[in-house]
Amino acid sequence: MKLVISDPKSGSSYQVEVPKESESRLIGTKIGTTLDAGFVGAPGYKVVVTGGSDKEGFPMRRDIPGPRRGKFLVSSGPGFNPTDKGQRVRKTIRGNTISDETMQVNTKVSEYGEKPLAEIFPKTEKTEKQEKK
Repeated sequence: MKLVISDPKSGSSYQVEVPKESESRLIGTKIGTTLDAGFVGAPGYKVVVTGGSDKEGFPMRRDIPGPRRGKFLVSSGPGFNPTDKGQRVRKTIRGNTISDETMQVNTKVSEYGEKPLAEIFPKTEKTEKQEKK
């Protein structure tokens, strides 16, 4: 499972792999819940869950209860951008609770720790892709 921590002050985000033994802390939490980010190596930081997506890429929505995935009639919000006024479409989306099928959890910082996030999670250089034959 990946945790994306967004910093509203700097406008940057950091992607962190959650250790397998710490995934159980996230399972069952809902969108809007405040978590201590110490379990991913950011002591002193508090983050608020803002959304996420599952294994197949379906987004989570705040207004759908539970961890289930289903087809819902939506008119706006995550998972649908209407092109016409009043347009509604039935889309497959996931509920507001994190489950074991969730692959990415999006968060934003609500309380800051002593060290800046740029020091805790330094940027890694991407390796060049091998040239195709």
